[in-house]
Amino acid sequence: MGFKIQYRKEIAMAMEHQATGQPEMVTEEDKHHLPEVVKRYLRFVGCLGKPGVKNVFVAARGVMRSAPDAGWMKFRSEQHNFYPDLSRFFYIRAMKAGIPVAGLHVYREGKATMQIRLVSLFRVADAKGPEMDQGETVTLLNDMCFMAPATLTDPRIHWEEKGPLQAGATLTNGNLRVTGTLTFADDGRLIDFLSHDRFETTDGKKYINHPWRTPVVEYRASGEMILPYRADVIYIRPEGEFCYGKFELTTVKYNVG
Repeated sequence: MGFKIQYRKEIAMAMEHQATGQPEMVTEEDKHHLPEVVKRYLRFVGCLGKPGVKNVFVAARGVMRSAPDAGWMKFRSEQHNFYPDLSRFFYIRAMKAGIPVAGLHVYREGKATMQIRLVSLFRVADAKGPEMDQGETVTLLNDMCFMAPATLTDPRIHWEEKGPLQAGATLTNGNLRVTGTLTFADDGRLIDFLSHDRFETTDGKKYINHPWRTPVVEYRASGEMILPYRADVIYIRPEGEFCYGKFELTTVKYNVG
């Protein structure tokens, strides 16, 4: 089965199981338990007084590379994240030296897989297991912070104040528990996310636990909200930072279907 077909089937099944109707509005009362710096962020992005998020669709473009000395390859991606099920489906296509590359990430019920193929036939990576489960939970938390900030009121996130411009967020999903440190600017913008709970892998066989961060390059209006528009994804290796991807959001839609 092709990745795009599998991706669409996963989304269709998730749509069937999600709650019907529009979610309730996000209110001041919903955020009373959050650190002050996170409250300021929700006010900055403009999600207060708007419907909560039961799912989000995101399309993006950018460049990625597999090693510091490797060339950049252009990509386009799309994904659907679902709440409160905490599931994520991510499809990406790119060109590497003129050869089509496709990838599919599936995260549901606390289990994650990542598959990458050349020309839809030759398998490059087939990742699964506890490292992938934990790492994709970190990615889901990161998505909540940047792409669906209304979900930061979710009771499955435990918050810790870390100073006037930082907060710690711990997301629990079943037996999985991951933590990220959020750094904010004075005006309320979330400008960086750092986690020590993610693993770097290129083939799904070897996993290395490097700190992972996603600094924001630029914000931009998206409908009635202001969201991160461009961001980098970086592993902090012992020899220094390795930026392996640069993302630019092109579409963000909430409560699709």
